[in-house]
Amino acid sequence: MQETIVIAGGGHAAAQLVDSLRRDGYAGRLVMACAEPVIPYQRPPLSKKFLAGELEAERLPIRPASFYEHLRCELLLGNPVVSIDARGRKVALADGGSLAYDKLVLAIGGHARPIPVPGADLPGVHVLRTLADVEAIRGELRPGVRVAIVGAGYIGLECAATLRKLAHDVTVIEMMDRVMSRVVAPEMSRFYQSEHASHGVSVLTGQRVQGLLGDGSVHAVECADGTQVPADLVIVGIGLVPNTSLAADAGLACDDGIAVDEHCVTSDPDIYAIGDCCSHPSPRYGRRIRLESVDNAFEQAKSAAANICGKPTPHDKTPWFWSDQYELKLQIAGLSQQYDKVVLRGDPASRSFSCCYLRGGELIAVDAVNHAKDFMAARKLIAERARPDLAKLADDTLALRDTL
Repeated sequence: MQETIVIAGGGHAAAQLVDSLRRDGYAGRLVMACAEPVIPYQRPPLSKKFLAGELEAERLPIRPASFYEHLRCELLLGNPVVSIDARGRKVALADGGSLAYDKLVLAIGGHARPIPVPGADLPGVHVLRTLADVEAIRGELRPGVRVAIVGAGYIGLECAATLRKLAHDVTVIEMMDRVMSRVVAPEMSRFYQSEHASHGVSVLTGQRVQGLLGDGSVHAVECADGTQVPADLVIVGIGLVPNTSLAADAGLACDDGIAVDEHCVTSDPDIYAIGDCCSHPSPRYGRRIRLESVDNAFEQAKSAAANICGKPTPHDKTPWFWSDQYELKLQIAGLSQQYDKVVLRGDPASRSFSCCYLRGGELIAVDAVNHAKDFMAARKLIAERARPDLAKLADDTLALRDTL
């Protein structure tokens, strides 16, 4: 009987998995069942070029429909897996159908974290995660619309930059005392907050939202100190929640996501998980981590496919991310959490500099603004667990590789 692999989900990880499985020699039946009614598409442009109207939906697919046909992958669009019978090795679908599997791969991503305040369900209040989310936002962007963005992480600030370029009044409201506080050092936060202010964005930090006000549609955001920010449209960007309920209901272990090993195998040997929905052990960082990045989705898909095809390849590459805001390209190598030393390379006023993070003398992360050379070198040095000389590291006339 022909072997069957079912892929639950339809994002970057799922698309790469189809390609990797066929490249690694899998010849059996392949079925992708996903919630969205469209083929897998690129998410990074959603908060940038697509939101700006510079890119249309037809150009978003990661691969054309013919790619899946050529690789003999059945697409069940808008028909996601809704439950798993792990003992019987079959899944139930939203339309009432079912599929038997030999291997099941969960590539189900996450959903935008909802804001738990009164008025969150008012018309004009949006999150930004899917193509449909952004199409809804674009549909309300008339001239003169005032926008409030709750959350000053990557998504919130990318939206702010995009909407300011479209000449909208934009206010960013952040609960913490600085922007991007979860992922960058204070020096980098100050630079980006100043950059947004120079473009006319009002940034309110240390402000907790306690309600969204409106009668028929949203008209203001109310903060805990009583401040009211007028808004005709609100975008909530306060993080991603991994989709774990499908796995948890099937008895799979979860730990800040669906728990997998270095080969992306869950606590059930016939079920894998890849991408934003799962956490994996990282020898480099000495703990379990969950990464929300396109690169991680691709790499985990490759690792899962290799293991399924009998060519086990552990997944533990240096994480990297990027964010485009105005004319600034921020490229991040590594994870900066638990750093004990920050070294700046270059002058932020030049709009081309790097922020290096160390722990115990070891380079663990680098944020590079318009500095691709430092970013590329950092990925290699972090993988090598390099211990640069601090004086040399601060000298931006030296190549990063020459600071050892």
